Amino acid sequence: MAYLRFLRANWLFLLAGFLLTFTSSYGQTYFISLFAGEIKADFGLSDGQWGGIYTIGTTMSAVTMIWAGVLTDTFRVRALALGVMLALAAACVAMAVNTSWILLIGVIFALRLTGQGMMSQLGAVAMVRWFEATRGKALSLSSMGFAAGQAILPIVFVALFAVAPWRNLWILAAAIVVLTIPLLLMLLRQERTPQSMAAQAQIAGMGNRHWTRAEMLRSGLFFLMIPMIIGPSAWGTALFFQQVHLVEVKGWELVAFVALMPVYTLTSVASTFVSGWAIDRFGVSLIVPFQMLPFAVSFAVLAYADTIFMAGIGLMIFGVGQGLQATGSSTFWAEYFGTRHIGSIKSVAAALMVFGSAIGPGVTGALIDLGIDFPQQMLPIAVYYLIAAALASYGIMRYRPTLGR
Repeated sequence: MAYLRFLRANWLFLLAGFLLTFTSSYGQTYFISLFAGEIKADFGLSDGQWGGIYTIGTTMSAVTMIWAGVLTDTFRVRALALGVMLALAAACVAMAVNTSWILLIGVIFALRLTGQGMMSQLGAVAMVRWFEATRGKALSLSSMGFAAGQAILPIVFVALFAVAPWRNLWILAAAIVVLTIPLLLMLLRQERTPQSMAAQAQIAGMGNRHWTRAEMLRSGLFFLMIPMIIGPSAWGTALFFQQVHLVEVKGWELVAFVALMPVYTLTSVASTFVSGWAIDRFGVSLIVPFQMLPFAVSFAVLAYADTIFMAGIGLMIFGVGQGLQATGSSTFWAEYFGTRHIGSIKSVAAALMVFGSAIGPGVTGALIDLGIDFPQQMLPIAVYYLIAAALASYGIMRYRPTLGR
């Protein structure tokens, strides 16, 4: 009931956050990877070459995010979203018309920067700024856009492969982005300003102060959290990026694997709501140390899965991790480093996540070319998640006393 009351009271801003995160889908790996087979065939690329192109383009977008993300400290979401969404639509059109593998790097860069990078950044920063004591609920509700995109778009676009050329589907994606713009602008015509331009809306972090980005980069806590920031993005991206290869190795049908997305999404949604409530009730410090454990278990299950049913179990466990990550990570930065410079701070985290999503496809694609199938890589990935969990837990235990609350 608390969620329903909160939703009724803030539905305009929450729906805006939902649309921002949903629209990020067209630059997310799970969407781009649906076209992996067609892209590799049209451009004559191997798994490693396609992964390399994806890595270069995504790394370029990660570097750019360090500066682009700072814009959220200065401009309203309404103004930034308009420009970013127009650029995202243009990137979708570029994917549809491009015939050069060299230019494909630039297309991936544009899709990743505008989609995964800036649209996700806008959605997260808006919720952290617009809401204070209830930011856990706000993030859990707005992040349903990610979940809806993962549940709906793969099924719809895979089905459309049967009736339309893959390039035409990118034109459709561009059209959807453009049609979303008027609705978002209407929702934000009375937008709350960045930081609410009021000191009372600002929540301090460690040491009861607002950390700048430079200060955060010198913090020991930041370095301890880096594996946790990069891990889910790197290997979660690899999981969806290599889904065509995965189903080939396992002997499954791509349609059957994609059909598991709603089950995965429902689990992610449930986990997101529970974690949002838990953050508001108990604090983010109790959630962050557990974020990596479901990821580790899910990759172990998928490594040994020999049926679509077991794949579904693995994806459900992965969804639990995604739900924890969706709310825990964004709340963590505001809780420990304050909200005054949250845009510039979050831009570093966003850049690391985008960089992680560049590493995953590149590393796994290169290993596949060397004869190491993706399922064989999954157990070492599970171990990585366990190490990241241990480092994050140590960081929380060491620095939590400095919060003073």
